[in-house]
Amino acid sequence: MKRAGSTIILGGIIVVLAAALVGTLLYIKNQPPAPRGVAPIVEIDPYEADSSKWGVNYPNQFTTFQLTESNKARTTFGGSEPYSKLEEDPRLVTLFAGYGFSKDYNEERGHANSLTDVRATLRVNETTPGTCYSCKSAGNPRLWAEMDMAEFDKTLFMELGKKISNPIGCGNCHDPKTMQLVVTNPALEEALAAQGKDWRTFTRQEMRTVVCANCHVEYYFAGEGKYLVFPWKDGTFIENISAFYAELGFNDWVHPQSGAPMIKMQHPEYEFFTAESTHYIAGVACADCHMPYTRDGAAKFSTHNVQSPLLNAEVACGACHTDVGYVTARVATIQKQVRETMDASEEAIVAAIKSMETAAAVPGVDANLLAEARDLHREAQLRWDFIAAENSMGFHNPEEALRILASATDLARQAQLKAVQAAGTQDVIQTRSQ
Repeated sequence: MKRAGSTIILGGIIVVLAAALVGTLLYIKNQPPAPRGVAPIVEIDPYEADSSKWGVNYPNQFTTFQLTESNKARTTFGGSEPYSKLEEDPRLVTLFAGYGFSKDYNEERGHANSLTDVRATLRVNETTPGTCYSCKSAGNPRLWAEMDMAEFDKTLFMELGKKISNPIGCGNCHDPKTMQLVVTNPALEEALAAQGKDWRTFTRQEMRTVVCANCHVEYYFAGEGKYLVFPWKDGTFIENISAFYAELGFNDWVHPQSGAPMIKMQHPEYEFFTAESTHYIAGVACADCHMPYTRDGAAKFSTHNVQSPLLNAEVACGACHTDVGYVTARVATIQKQVRETMDASEEAIVAAIKSMETAAAVPGVDANLLAEARDLHREAQLRWDFIAAENSMGFHNPEEALRILASATDLARQAQLKAVQAAGTQDVIQTRSQ
């Protein structure tokens, strides 16, 4: 009887303990997830544009971000020194003749200079739309919420500027309460939605590239309101973008020498990198290289001194590659090859422009052939510019860069030949015999 009583008591204890364990597990399961990061010292306004206020909670990130204002280091093919690209390569004056980039085209400085530099460029005038502020200020998310993007874009640049006082900053990429990476540019959200994508379902590693697409993309201004649109509806490869613009009948300007309706490409880093590049396929994000993890004592954080990885290769490249010397030498080889191929494309396009200009002045020129030459010029130059305007000198996707530039050169030579044919058969014979 004593044994039976002990068994009953022991069984009761086990039941009670099991019930307590189940209750504890259910309690833990139903608790809200623990917040990431540190407990905030100050509360950040949902649309706070002043990054120094975020810096109270995140001093390492803010301190390194401040370095983007003064880091003026130059790499072989880029960097953050604001040199004139027109002086470096006078062919650009011909390529962008009749457009603002033939007057002022400088290498970009760091993020903290975004507002200063856009206001100083000669490409801005009294008719410039507010759309040109879309990638220049951490104050934009508040304005987009208050005005909506359509009103923001159609407001004149000079007028809208009175409401903007902070450069690019924390509010362009982060949720102030959770510090999660978020899409803040309505044009990016619309472009992703057009592809059937919802950024809220992306992983954190994916978002470490996607947030860069708030700004580092190709775009155009649609309609009289100059509404910001990313031309991604049919895909983000150069052929998709070219076909999109052709179907739309869109052009940025008409080239005064060739007579071709032209497209100016704008820093398409996101499209170029995600076009099945080696690093993208391997799961590498933009931030892994341009904002690598570093340490301040025991604190590990992503540096916000956004710059070329070549300026911090031991950290930026060394996180994955053991032989950093080999990697940087390989980068130099790739960029040199892309630059040389780009030069060949430029020479071909400039030659085509001159041939079209000459042909247009010939009495009785074949208008149909000249129109074909102009279409080919447009297609050649937008491909060349897709690589020229992208800020890695091809390294973000070397194979794709060479493929696109080869196509640009081929199309330019076709344009040149069509122009010569349009001017007369004798000119064609002379050209072939040279």
